[in-house]
Amino acid sequence: EACAPSTDAGTATATIAGFAFSPATITAKVGDVVSWTNNDSAPHTATVKSDATCTTEDLANGASGGIVFNTAGSYDYFCKIHPSMTGKVEVS
Repeated sequence: EACAPSTDAGTATATIAGFAFSPATITAKVGDVVSWTNNDSAPHTATVKSDATCTTEDLANGASGGIVFNTAGSYDYFCKIHPSMTGKVEVS
């Protein structure tokens, strides 16, 4: 699989605040777990557009979730709850 949900600690980290992902583009290496922490009061997800199985659970305020990336490439992702929220993971 190119990517999959992961409960491991993130080797690359990002935050969700103000209904936005930060940084907008996350740089990771093959095998890295990207972890998002939600600092908003509203719940959010990080979901890969090309493969909806690569998603965090709904993250409540203060919660974190991760996705492991096993294949190099560029992965656009979004929040399933708020689809206008988008970001990118660049895996090399």
